Amino acid sequence: MRLSRNRVGTVFVGGALSLTLAALAYPAMLGIENTSSSQDRIIANTPYGPLTEADRSFVVAVRAAGLWEYPLGMMAMERGTTPAMKEAGEHLVVGHSGLDEMCRKIAPELGITLPNQPSPQQQQFVATSQAETGKQFDTTAVNIMRTAHGRIFPVVAQIRANTKNSLVRQLADLTNDTVLDHISVLEKTEMVNFDQALFQQTSPPKLPQDQTTPPPPQPGAPIVALTKPPGLDLQTSAPTPSPSPTVK
Repeated sequence: MRLSRNRVGTVFVGGALSLTLAALAYPAMLGIENTSSSQDRIIANTPYGPLTEADRSFVVAVRAAGLWEYPLGMMAMERGTTPAMKEAGEHLVVGHSGLDEMCRKIAPELGITLPNQPSPQQQQFVATSQAETGKQFDTTAVNIMRTAHGRIFPVVAQIRANTKNSLVRQLADLTNDTVLDHISVLEKTEMVNFDQALFQQTSPPKLPQDQTTPPPPQPGAPIVALTKPPGLDLQTSAPTPSPSPTVK
């Protein structure tokens, strides 16, 4: 049965990147002991500065976001019914391939294990959009993604303002530029229901952590890489220089 525009909200209310907070459970799922609910707790001292719970959660969240928004972007490129929808899909694919590359680069430096699958909630976002066709696909996908991006935007700013880790700052800079670009191209489709998106951004439900936490990767499994398709050349963010280790 097809979801109406009004019913879309019941599926994705709360936004995908409430994961940023729920991901605090992720280290425990990987067998790391003594995790803390305090996001400012330092969990490692690295050459790039101290790494906190919030820093680690942010890296995991950015990686997990790409694992569902990248395939949804590919879907928008193929199934979008308007040039603006196809353009939005291109920006999602290019943006998340860049973020994914950075996550895969910095995670080993920081001792962070990355997921290979999005959370069950995020998988449902993709399934909900995939079940639609024509204009209804456009509307459903745009509003799911606009709500998710609206929720993560202030979280990125908070991480950027508070982190003392230069690699996390670099990722936050790129994420900020990318999320703003994605919000802009999604709004350009003229399909965003702003009342619905704003309500869901400010009134998220409490979901079980097993729904908002990506599953840990299988032992020994190769890391999934989100790569930009050949010939798809877009500038979705300003480049940032690679940071140097903190001099002590």
